[in-house]
Formats: sequence, structure tokens, C-alpha cells
Amino acid sequence: MARNIMHEGSESDVMPFTNTTGSAIAAGAVVKLSHTIGVALADIAIGATGSVAVEGVIINVPKTTGAAWAQGEKLQWDVSAGTFAGSTATPATGDVTGAAIAWLAALSADAVGVIKLTPGNATLT
Repeated sequence: MARNIMHEGSESDVMPFTNTTGSAIAAGAVVKLSHTIGVALADIAIGATGSVAVEGVIINVPKTTGAAWAQGEKLQWDVSAGTFAGSTATPATGDVTGAAIAWLAALSADAVGVIKLTPGNATLT
């Protein structure tokens, strides 16, 4: 079970996800779901279906270093880096914006942060 879920949403905030990525997904990993992101609640093998939380507060998520986060700042999931970037970052193709906010402020040098998942609304194409 994912150990980085600080506050899980309700039962309706969990989606079934079939892993067609070509790689196993570890519990606690961020999963891109078209125009939003979620966090795997358990390991999901290739081809298997598992549960992904799309709401809740998540600790120790990978953060892009070099920019601080303000509490409540809109974040984006940088698909190529596999990290969350702040609102001042320029999104690239495939990045997901509007899927999380900074639950707590983070320093520029921090490699991890605390986020609240919010349903995403855009993927840069």
C-alpha cells in the first residue's frame, strides 16, 4: 500500500487504472491519466488493473529543484522529468497542469514536497 498518502480522499476519489505503460508501477508512484494525475495505491503490474487516488494529500512527491513553492501554488506534472514543477515553469508537450497544488511551501533546494491532488484540466499537446 502507498505510504506517501497523508490524507486520502473518499472512495469516489479512487479510479481503477489498467497499466498499459509497459513498466510496473510502484505503490505511491504518480500516474498520468490523460488530463490529470493520480497516485497508485498499490503496486500495479504490467497489464494489471489497480487503484489510483485522484484526490488527497500526498507527501514526499518528487519536486523539481531550483524553484520554491508557495503554499497553495498551482503545480504541474513534468512528465519527462517525473517531478512536480511550480507555476512559473514552462510546460512542455505531455505535461499536466491543474492537477495539484502545493499543500505546504517548499524551498528551492527541496527535492520532495507535499501536494494536494486536484482534478487536472489540461495536458499540453
